[in-house]
Parts: sequence; structure tokens; C-alpha cells
Amino acid sequence: MTSFARNDRSLLGRWWWTVDRWTLATIGLLIGIGAMMILAASPAVANRINLDSFSLARHHFVLIPVAVALMLGASLLSPRQIRRLALLGFVGSVGLTALTLVFGPEIKGATRWLDIGGFSLQPSEFVKPCFAVVAGWMFAAQHGRQRMPGNAISILLYMLVVGILLLQPDLGMTVLVSCTWFAQFFLAGLPIIWVLLLATAAAVAIVGAYFTFAHVAERIDGFLHPGSTDSYQIDRSLEAFANGGLWGRGPGEGTVKLVLPDAHADFVFAVAGEELGIIACILIVGLFLLVIGRGTTRLMQERNLFVMLAAAGLLVTFGLQAFVNMASSLHLMPTKGMTLPFISYGGSSLLASALGMGMLLALTRKRFGPGEDA
Repeated sequence: MTSFARNDRSLLGRWWWTVDRWTLATIGLLIGIGAMMILAASPAVANRINLDSFSLARHHFVLIPVAVALMLGASLLSPRQIRRLALLGFVGSVGLTALTLVFGPEIKGATRWLDIGGFSLQPSEFVKPCFAVVAGWMFAAQHGRQRMPGNAISILLYMLVVGILLLQPDLGMTVLVSCTWFAQFFLAGLPIIWVLLLATAAAVAIVGAYFTFAHVAERIDGFLHPGSTDSYQIDRSLEAFANGGLWGRGPGEGTVKLVLPDAHADFVFAVAGEELGIIACILIVGLFLLVIGRGTTRLMQERNLFVMLAAAGLLVTFGLQAFVNMASSLHLMPTKGMTLPFISYGGSSLLASALGMGMLLALTRKRFGPGEDA
């Protein structure tokens, strides 16, 4: 690709000279680290559930090329095409998420998955990036030349999404979507009185969730009062970081994956801490910060309100999800079953993360002509 001339006006030529190649390379590193961690952590998990040792790893590796193709394909699109893609994705993912309430199998007290052709799909994963773009579109439309009630439409769509997620129930996803939506609303010029009202409503909602959902109360109690509830996974996670030290035991040499049920998914960061060490974990954190920092830097120069709001929503979703996963593994907050983007096992998570980053790469590409701002 470095052979593309700067005056190359082909689709790939324009893409190469306008896309953020640092972000692209960083995401590639995260995918590579994820592949290595899945190889290290998944065999023990597969054996515990009576599967072939590398069955989970093979499943993940089959989806990596699909995820890369999805990300690169989305990154080629214009902002107008991203809006269309996000709208189609939003309608489809919300519809499928609603179907989980009827046809989804109950797993750990929640109905979040659909079995489609042998593939276990979690549609709500795709709601996150698609809703971030659609919400940004509606907030921007409120301030467009042709006035439309974008804020009201966004509020209605938010209530629809949150209502379906709470029926599953999936409180963690609800909080993530809510934080992203609130951040976009704030950037779009939300009056300070509404900021205070929404913040108060969020606090009331969290208190209500504590008294409504038993698993929420258990996790919060376990965080505030260690030992009062079952803290097996978080205890093993902290042991893994302690055992790994600065430089780790070496890839494949860790032992926490043998006893940690979610070692390949929610607690893959703990496996990385034991096998690669604290230094490597800091580097992983740095890669996530680099993606967020590069995206934020490009948005500082952005004049298109839709691009700014939609890309900011994608960055908040990506960064907050990574923070929640890593902070939970380190017992810095109550545990929440949330994957680490591109590193945890999970087909839906991998594909949805790729879609979100592909749309981010498309929105943050340099645009030089009026047609490219559409």
C-alpha cells in the first residue's frame, strides 16, 4: 500500500492517504494480542466444558479475517454511507435483541443470545456502535439547516434501547449505552439543568437496580464488603497479577486459566497479567489510550457536527468498555460481564468492535472536498 502515490484518486489510494494509519496499526496490535491470549487461555476453558482443546481458539481465529474485512470495509465509506450503515445496523440489531426476549435461551438468568446457524449471536453488541452513530446523527440534525426534532427522536430511541436491554436483563450494557448517549447529548449542547437532572436520574436508577436485581446487589456488596459474597473469580484474578509480577511467567505458563471460569472472556486481562506481566498490561492500556487519543485529536479539528458527535460516541463506547473490563479484573469496581475489545473471546464482541472501529476510521478520515463531507 505504500506504493500508492499521493495523487492516486482510486478508492484505495484515497483511503490510504486519508485514514489514520496509527489507529489502524494499533487496532491490528490489539487483535494480535487478543489472538495470542485466546491461544493461551481458551484450551483450559474448552477442556472444562468437554470440548476439543483448541475448538474455542479455532472459532476465534476463523472470525478474525471476517472482523478485519468488516472493519476495513466500513473504513472505506463516506460519512453519509456510515449513517446509512448505522441506521440499517441499528434497526436490525434492535429487532434481533427484541427477539432474544422470546426465542433466546436463558443463560445465567438472562436472555441475550440467539442461535443462528450454529453461531451464538449477541445482537445487543451491535446496538452499541450503531446507536452511537444514529444518536450522533439525530443530535446533529437538531442543529442542522433543515430543523428537525433530533433530540426528541434520540430520546425516544434511547428509551426503546434501554427498555429492551433491561428486559433481558443486561444492566451493564444499559449503563454503557447510557453513558455514551449522555456524553453525546452533553457535547451537542445539553443545558446544564438537564445535566443535573439526568445525573440525578442516573443515581436513582443505580440505587433502584441495587434493590431490584439480586445479581447487581451481590456484585456491589462484594465490592464494598469483600468476603461478604462469593468473590472466587476476583480473588483468583488478583492472585494472577501478583504471580505475574513485572515481566510475567511467560506465554502459556500461567495457572489461573486452569481455575478461572471466564479466563478467556471477562478475565482475559488477568491471564495477560500472569503470563505477560504488569509491564505488558500497561502497554495494553497504552494501546487503548492511543486509539482514544488519536481519535480525540482528529475530532478537535472537525467542523462537521455529525462526524464529531458520532465519532465521540464510538470512542466513549470503546474506551469505557475497555476500562470497565480492566478495572473489574483489578477489583477497582464491581465486576461486570463485559469483554475487553479485540482481546476477549466472543464472536459478537469481536465483530461489533470491528464494526465500531471501522466506522470510527471512516469518520476520522481527512476530507478535502465538499462531497467528502456529506
